[in-house]
Amino acid sequence: MRRTESGGALVSTAVDLDLSLGERGHLGADVYQQLRAAILGGRLTAGTALPASRVLARRLGVSRNTVLGAYERLGAEGFLVGRAGAGTFVAPGAAAASPRAPPGATLRPRARWRELARAVAPTPPGRFDFRLGAPDPRLFPWDTWRRLLAHHLRGRRPTAGYPPPDGDERLRGAIARHLGASRGVRAGADDVLPCAGAQQAFDLVGRVLLDPGACVAVEDPGYPPVRQALEAQGARVVPVPVDAEGLVVDALPARARLVYVTPSHQFPLGTPMSLRRRLGLLAWAARHGAAILEDDYDAEFRFDGRPLEPLQSLEPSGRVLYVGTFSKVLSPTLRVGYVVAPSSLMPALRAARRLNDSHGPPELQRALADLVEGGLFSRHLRRLHRVYRARRDRLLAALGSLLGDELEPLPSAAGLHLAARCRDRRINAGLWASRARDEGVAIEPLAPYAVRARVNGLAFGYGLIDEERIDEGVARLAAALPRRRG
Repeated sequence: MRRTESGGALVSTAVDLDLSLGERGHLGADVYQQLRAAILGGRLTAGTALPASRVLARRLGVSRNTVLGAYERLGAEGFLVGRAGAGTFVAPGAAAASPRAPPGATLRPRARWRELARAVAPTPPGRFDFRLGAPDPRLFPWDTWRRLLAHHLRGRRPTAGYPPPDGDERLRGAIARHLGASRGVRAGADDVLPCAGAQQAFDLVGRVLLDPGACVAVEDPGYPPVRQALEAQGARVVPVPVDAEGLVVDALPARARLVYVTPSHQFPLGTPMSLRRRLGLLAWAARHGAAILEDDYDAEFRFDGRPLEPLQSLEPSGRVLYVGTFSKVLSPTLRVGYVVAPSSLMPALRAARRLNDSHGPPELQRALADLVEGGLFSRHLRRLHRVYRARRDRLLAALGSLLGDELEPLPSAAGLHLAARCRDRRINAGLWASRARDEGVAIEPLAPYAVRARVNGLAFGYGLIDEERIDEGVARLAAALPRRRG
């Protein structure tokens, strides 16, 4: 490129531009974006003369106004400068305003977040869907929900500022009354904090209770998102084994400040925590000054025996934080969960919620309060109970008749899934689940839920699969059993 001096400024002769235009109707935007990219990328340097608008328009086969519009926009943004009688040039400050990043200057997340970004992808759906954690969306009372939500949207009036972080008072009261009647939880409206799903509740509890490096005990095998969330906050998470009575209290580390448990329906094994272990865990927490995070994620669905009392109802001194969700009984898309916490923690939890996402959607919370208070929620639960119990019983019968020699279902009196151990240790459950996907069966092995524990088996969700498809799904799973074991 030939350069000359003109009035003390460095000027370049006009360059040939290689621009590729897209569909008609976007030509001006294409010219603007490609010129801008050439300047930011260093292909057009400061002082470079651009072709005259007529010349570039003729070369591109567009109107002169299209090119003039792009030049004017770039000039207004400081990328180009026009000189009377000389032409249009790349502005001297354009390159300095957008420097190219030096090699190795890319921003990188903390190591823990790089690990989470590489986490195993969720199991894709299949024709025979035994995935965990999801309720049947067809059972959600959509017509009723639309009517309730529309009622509150129609009655909405503009308000100044943001709603309070502790949520709708009617919803908090409705949750407290529902939990008191159905689960024996001791709470009033002021003890309940609605959250954007149970996962946000876990995050808020970690924020207000744990210093960086604090020790947290979790079940092993257990629920990975809780473990990952607490580790991402800087906690030192210690896996604690689970046996037929639930969490092994004697294996808890003495330095643990928080213990996460699923006592009513252990995830993913499904076994309930015995009363002896429950009382032992509460006594341990009192001795060590620790808190207990109780996840009662699907206790509304109990099919056998009397409902088990939550830890929160057994502990009078306020060491238990009770977390529940509407994701299993209504829909995960609502993103509504809650935490019942001691009054000593509530101001901090509200502050954490305010800093996290400010507040929940008011109209949705009011519609949900109507659903819970008006008896519609109880009626919906009774329907779900009948449907899911029939699916669970059908699944147990199919496993017994088709895979009784290969799988041992674990006791599971509640929830939306059950687990089964491989009777023969030589069976590779991970390989089995992979081969089942080729047969259209979406099934999950138990091993990925464990940290140190050795569990070889499969987990069967029955929230998504129709009762009449269960037999064929289990038959296809049996057909996929690896014949070469190991």
